[in-house]
Amino acid sequence: MSIRRFAGAVSAVLVATAAALAVVTAAPAGAAVTAGCGKAPTLTSGTRSISSGGQNRTYILRVPDNYDRNQPYKLIFAFHWLNGTAGNVSGAGYYGLQGLSNNSAILVAPQGIDNGWANTGNRDLTLVDNLTALIQGDLCVDTTQVFALGWSYGGSMSYAVACARPAVFRAVAVISGANLSGCSPGNQPVAYLGIHGTHDSVLNISQGRSIRDTFVRNNGCTAQNPPEPARGSLTHIVTTYAGCRAGYPVAWAAFDGDHTPEPVDGSTSTSGARTWVGGEIWKFFTQLPGTTTPPVTTPPTTTPPQPGACAATYRITGQWQSGFQAEVTVTAGAAPLSGWRVAWTFADGQTVSQVWGGRATSSGSAQTVANESWNGNLGAAASTTFGFLGTWNGANSVPAVSCTAA
Repeated sequence: MSIRRFAGAVSAVLVATAAALAVVTAAPAGAAVTAGCGKAPTLTSGTRSISSGGQNRTYILRVPDNYDRNQPYKLIFAFHWLNGTAGNVSGAGYYGLQGLSNNSAILVAPQGIDNGWANTGNRDLTLVDNLTALIQGDLCVDTTQVFALGWSYGGSMSYAVACARPAVFRAVAVISGANLSGCSPGNQPVAYLGIHGTHDSVLNISQGRSIRDTFVRNNGCTAQNPPEPARGSLTHIVTTYAGCRAGYPVAWAAFDGDHTPEPVDGSTSTSGARTWVGGEIWKFFTQLPGTTTPPVTTPPTTTPPQPGACAATYRITGQWQSGFQAEVTVTAGAAPLSGWRVAWTFADGQTVSQVWGGRATSSGSAQTVANESWNGNLGAAASTTFGFLGTWNGANSVPAVSCTAA
C-alpha cells in the first residue's frame, strides 16, 4: 500500500474550520499531568530508538515548537500502514494532525516490525506501553488526552490499543481498518471514530463496521445502521451515534471510495490538501477536553541496596480521580543480578490493572512483580524500570517496597 505525502496537507481554512467546530462534551472525571511536567526534557524531535520486548525499536517523535515544560500537551500516536514507515507518517504531517494541532500535541510515529503491526505476542502493545511511559516521564502530558490513529494496518493497530488500553487512550480514529492486530479484552469504553470507504477493495467495509460495533456496545450507544453514501455520489456521511455514555461518543464516517486515507468529495482522485479526513479526526479528538491538575509530588520510597541484592524505588507519575500511574526503578547492588522480584502491600485498597516491563501477581493487597526475560540481567549498580496503571479510592499513599534477587 502507498500514500501520497500530505506535505502541507491541511490548509489554513481547514485549521480554522476544525477549531470552530470543536465542541465540549463530558470528559472522564479528573485528569493528571505526568512526571515530565516541570522537568528539563531530554527527548527532542527526530528519529529515536527504544529497547522494547528485547528488541531495538525505532520511532519518530515530534515535540511542539517552543515546548513549555509546564504546559500539559496532548499525546498522539500515529501508526503507519502495511509496507509504510514511520518516516512516511511524519513526512505527511501525522495524517494532517501536526498542522491542525498547531503545537498543542506531542506526536509519535512508531515503526512496525516488517513494516506492519502483527502484534505477535503483544510485542507492539508492549512498544506502545514503553513509549507512553518514556514520553510521559520526560515530557508534560495530560493523561486524559492520549490518542491514536492510523490507516489500514495502522488503523487496525489503533483498534488494538483501544481494546487493550482503555484506561490509557481517550479516543482512537480508525481509517479503513479491521481486526488484524488483535482486540483483547475489548470490553471497556473508548471514544471511537471509524472512517471507511463503501467499496474498499482491500479491507471490505463490513470489517470496518464490525470493529466499530465493538465500541458501539462498549460505549452503551444505541445500535443502528448509519446512512452511507451511494456509489458514484463522491461524498461522505458522518453519523454520531445516540445514547452513548457521556464522554464516550462513537462516530462513523462512510465515504464513496476505495482503500485510501485521503478521500476527496466530488473527485475520484485524491489530494491531501483537500481531504476532509484530518479535520474530522481533529474535531473528534478535540471535543474531549482534559482538565489538568498540578503534578503529583508524592515522595518515593526506596529500599537500600545490599551486596548481591537490589533496591527498588516506587513513585507515582500521574494521578486522577479513581486512577493513577506508577513507576518502579530496580537497581542492582554490588553484584550482578540474573533476576529480581519487587513486593509491596497497598494500605488503601489500591489495585493494579495493567503492568509493563514486569510480570505481576497479587494476593489481596499484596503485590509482587518479577522481571521479564529481557530485563532480569542487571550488571552491578545497573537499573531497569517497570510501570503500571492502578485504581484508588480515598487515598493513594506510597507503599514501602522490597526487592530481592531471584
